[in-house]
Amino acid sequence: MPKNSLTTSAAELPAPLAHFSDIRRADWNGLARAIGPFVDWRFLASLEEAGCIGPACGWTPCLPLIRGNREPRAAAPAFLKSHSHGEFVFDWAWARASHANGMPWYPKLLVAAPFSPVPGPRLLGAEKDRTAALALIDRIEAMVHERALSSAGVNFCDEHDASVLREAGWLERFDWQFHWHNPGYRDFEDFLDHLKRKPRKNIRAERRRVHDDGWRFEWKNGGELNDADLELADHCYQSTFALYGNLPMLNRRFFELCAQRFGEQFLLCIARHNDEPLAAAIFWRDESRLYGRYWGSLVETKDVHFETCYYQGIEYCIRHGLEWFEPGAQGEHKIRRGFLPQKTRSFHLIRHAGLRRAIADWLQHEASALREYRRHLDTLDPFAP
Repeated sequence: MPKNSLTTSAAELPAPLAHFSDIRRADWNGLARAIGPFVDWRFLASLEEAGCIGPACGWTPCLPLIRGNREPRAAAPAFLKSHSHGEFVFDWAWARASHANGMPWYPKLLVAAPFSPVPGPRLLGAEKDRTAALALIDRIEAMVHERALSSAGVNFCDEHDASVLREAGWLERFDWQFHWHNPGYRDFEDFLDHLKRKPRKNIRAERRRVHDDGWRFEWKNGGELNDADLELADHCYQSTFALYGNLPMLNRRFFELCAQRFGEQFLLCIARHNDEPLAAAIFWRDESRLYGRYWGSLVETKDVHFETCYYQGIEYCIRHGLEWFEPGAQGEHKIRRGFLPQKTRSFHLIRHAGLRRAIADWLQHEASALREYRRHLDTLDPFAP
């Protein structure tokens, strides 16, 4: 465990914060230069206020904080988890192995943006204050041992977090997501002109079918949304989870709070057919990136998902000069639509030494398979040389 001038004994450390309302928005958001929407105080406080996180949901805030003389120096969006849902870094196999050997896996400690597989800062303050970041890791490790938890994880962290977590000796894991990059396209046709013939032809065909069938699209930001729009967003989100038999964790109140608090950074792309709103995709944005998050349709559709979630988003980025578009986790099918592989990282502390050795060995095999998978992905690159 790294030691530094801020490290104190467990008895001297303040208890973790139990609510996001226990810290001021300016203090939390001020810890990172580019905090991103999904560990922004507004996102996390909205989840809590809407009842989407909390003990009843298995996402109990347990927020370590390193204090300075006048203001916080480091903090983390940490949660005690009683399950592994909503994380997108899958540890089900680890949980089974732990339970099979008589060691409960839950509760565990997770540092993450709930329900959001979006890379970004997780150890808030790590970029600006490395000493405080190392003290924060000390505090997280102490929480695992004090509470006899199985583990701690830091999911979808950025490179600044990764460097201090490597120094601390945590186990590193990686995977691939698919992101779209805008080098400065003039318009959507300019983007298509940079693709090979086959993907360019397929995208044009998909878009033509949607528009020929009478679908039309409208973007609204949080300040423009009315009650009917928010109802549509919620119904579409709920419909997707019902389709796959999953439990929806978000609700109308959460979307309403985000629309109010994020304003122009919260976006809804509405898909209309015969002027009736029947499908929608929810996005967030910051100064350089668009983030596609939740999609749903009230009717069966063909190709409307690709148009609403991908092509409308690409057009939005080009129109507004955004450099990156992150449409969500997984989906090799995104490659032929212009989204290329990007590495994502997580780090893991396993309290039991034997289980830690087994997981470390498992991660080596997984990493080898993922490197081989990347070589396959590179053969699918749709961009013309």
